[in-house]
Amino acid sequence: MGKPTGFMEFGRELPKKRDPKDRIGDYKELYLEFGTEKVETQASRCMNCGVPFCHSGCPLGNIIPEFNDAVYEKNWEEAAEILLSTNNFPEFTGRICPAPCEAACVLGINKPPVTIEEIEKNIVEVAFAKGYIKAKAPKERTGKKVAVIGSGPAGLATAAQLNKAGHSVTVFERADQIGGLLRYGIPDFKLEKWVVERRVKLMEDEGVVFKTNSNVGDNVKVKDVLKEFDAIVLTGGSTIPRDVPIPGRNLKGVHFAMEFLTQQNGRVSGKTFKPEEEIWATGKNVVVIGGGDTGSDCVGTSNRHKAKSITQVELLPKPPAERDATMPWPNWPMILRTSTSHEEGCNRNWAIFTKEFVGDSDGKLTGIKIAEMGWSTPEDGKMPKYQEVPGTEKVIPCELALLAIGFLHPQHSGMLNELGVEYDERGNVKCNEKYQTSVPKVFSAGDMRRGQSLVVWAISEGREAARHVDTFLMGESKLESKDVSMLNVNSL
Repeated sequence: MGKPTGFMEFGRELPKKRDPKDRIGDYKELYLEFGTEKVETQASRCMNCGVPFCHSGCPLGNIIPEFNDAVYEKNWEEAAEILLSTNNFPEFTGRICPAPCEAACVLGINKPPVTIEEIEKNIVEVAFAKGYIKAKAPKERTGKKVAVIGSGPAGLATAAQLNKAGHSVTVFERADQIGGLLRYGIPDFKLEKWVVERRVKLMEDEGVVFKTNSNVGDNVKVKDVLKEFDAIVLTGGSTIPRDVPIPGRNLKGVHFAMEFLTQQNGRVSGKTFKPEEEIWATGKNVVVIGGGDTGSDCVGTSNRHKAKSITQVELLPKPPAERDATMPWPNWPMILRTSTSHEEGCNRNWAIFTKEFVGDSDGKLTGIKIAEMGWSTPEDGKMPKYQEVPGTEKVIPCELALLAIGFLHPQHSGMLNELGVEYDERGNVKCNEKYQTSVPKVFSAGDMRRGQSLVVWAISEGREAARHVDTFLMGESKLESKDVSMLNVNSL
């Protein structure tokens, strides 16, 4: 178990962050180098518990105590083998995962948990640097062809696994570059795009074919894909955003968060936009509606645009700073989280209801009418209601409002409707336990199937779907799943 007393001797330590005043001047990643010695020390804090709840906390089922032990013993190659047996892309999750594994860490019951995410990131970066990770094309091809539609984390994981099984995989992406959410949704200061490009190049070397600007259901005909491929896996995102249908919604200056973030990611990669299409926070009072990760990304981007002021509002009450009785270990705690973007400057407000967007005679946004929310006094036998507090209504200045309140479901028009797949009650693609849609040779994984979720869940979905697709094509599968590690099966 590494150092038996490590968890008693060493405290939790993470790499230092660049000064906020410096980092808001660029879109480079935020953290400084940590050093392998410090990572090895942090790995020694792992207790190798009798029942490692971190396994169940991680959607991928990562074998965490084992790779921590390997890091402590300075056996980085073994650590990489263990980690990559369950996670195709630790370089992504090690940077942008909220780390539910750490929330389930047994040490976290009464001490700060093990720095699992940071250890994971360092394992994969050491593996790339030392050449442990190399392109490994399958020794034999099955003769089966699979189309993966969507190149986000679910699509990339699906493609990597099915290619590993020997199938010929083509990934269709409607955008101009591969990566989906990783490319255009997550800001560079959290995930620089060379990290994505490195992995895509590796997959290309292993035989995966990527086709950009290929919108199935538009410039790529659905009937042609159905005819050409033996199986199809739908791995697009949950792309229809939740809206705020209130007066003034059509004013100039009200945008969905992903419009803002996608455009800025494009700028960083060298794209240009027409002046009338550009969305800038520079010199403006920005209000971000929504308190999640996407809202935080809008805050960080607005800081880099040099906004005049940034206000973030959330409908729900302010969460507690620590776990309480309603969120016992090892469940994911709904506690107050302050992101690096918040540290850079932001006025955060909870229990705020957005009532109206206010504009001028030219149709431009000038303010937002808001009010405070609170729980009403319950009447006899009735539940209290969360409603507006009388007398709290006011208008705050705003020239740019960003709606970061989540997504409803994938786009139905075009490909999905043309395929004729069924939808579930939330509007997502309906699948059976084998990730199979109502169209027999069409499967689905990721946000398109389960709804808006985490990158780590998307990778897990892609891996599980790939195993079922492989079984569908070949009658059996040697691909890993949550219950079948590559350490327990023969190499393909």
